[in-house]
Amino acid sequence: MKKSKSSENLAMSTLQDPRWDAVVARDSGAEGKFFYSVRTTGVYCRPSCASRRPRPENVRFHDTSQEAEAAGFRPCKRCAPTGASLDQKYTARVREACRIIESSETPPPLAALARRVNVSAYHFHRVFKRLTGLTPHAYAAAHRTRRVRAELEGGGTVTAAILDAGFNSNGRFYERSNEVLGMTPTRFRSGGKNIVIRFAVGECSLGSIMVASTARGVCAISLGDDPDALVRELQDRFAKAELVGGDKSFEEMVARVVGFVEAPGVGWDLPLDVRGTAFQQRVWQALRRIPAGQTTSYSDIAKRIGSPRAVRAVAQACAANAIAVAIPCHRVIKTDGGISGYRWGVERKSALLQRERLGRGRMRSLQRSA
Repeated sequence: MKKSKSSENLAMSTLQDPRWDAVVARDSGAEGKFFYSVRTTGVYCRPSCASRRPRPENVRFHDTSQEAEAAGFRPCKRCAPTGASLDQKYTARVREACRIIESSETPPPLAALARRVNVSAYHFHRVFKRLTGLTPHAYAAAHRTRRVRAELEGGGTVTAAILDAGFNSNGRFYERSNEVLGMTPTRFRSGGKNIVIRFAVGECSLGSIMVASTARGVCAISLGDDPDALVRELQDRFAKAELVGGDKSFEEMVARVVGFVEAPGVGWDLPLDVRGTAFQQRVWQALRRIPAGQTTSYSDIAKRIGSPRAVRAVAQACAANAIAVAIPCHRVIKTDGGISGYRWGVERKSALLQRERLGRGRMRSLQRSA
């Protein structure tokens, strides 16, 4: 049966509304922002309702539940839009699960943890990840890492620190020590002593630039107005490491970094020594996939890494990034398009974005003329 012109117009209007994308995705991050009603069923729902997707020509959007009811629609029994959201219902249980993980000698199995908080394992895993940004397994691993760090910083022995944190054996932890500590446990306990970091300070159009590298790759790129302040910051971060001024070959690498800052479209081809939590690593990997000349929002990055509720945690991971430009946290802006804070200054962030947009425009012009 052919659609009427009126139905086609209604469908087109719905499809062009950004709220429809949230309905299609069943986006829990849109909870409380709007509701939608379905003309053929007479009910209204949350954006995350698990009911079968309605036809777009039958959908209307409402800012509040009261507005939907005033229009003659009744609450959906499946998603209960007038009650607490799924996340609100499970927040207390997820907090309790976190306390159980933190107080356990060894990480509890998922099924046992779900039973403790009276939730099915499937729903518990999904809700836990949405609320914390990590799976229960990753949360337990992060907590064990914090315990190891605390024990080692407190002067405890390496073996005691590893076993007290819930690792079953030294060998199992040593397999992941570079990932979780950035170095061996013994070196971490000594504050990075005997780790050699080469560094050099140069100048670029954004001011002074400091580049530092370990044997594994570039571990820091900092921008600022005072070269001495950049070096002091490096010394504070690696208090017991051996800092060595770069030789001629290293200065050539710095020149390559400066060239990338001036023309990011050429692409980054140097190894990085990136160390952070599992969540930070996921965020930084997502940042590196944003093409030069494009921007995205913190909420979009959260969705890309599978943690749509972890917008604040994404912002914190961006702020913790110590490698300017190569891990392009400057390409993340507010949802409304506004430019938010930047570790090396909002003016530098604006300049980088403008430079990348111009470079992208020039590249398109060259492609059209080719």
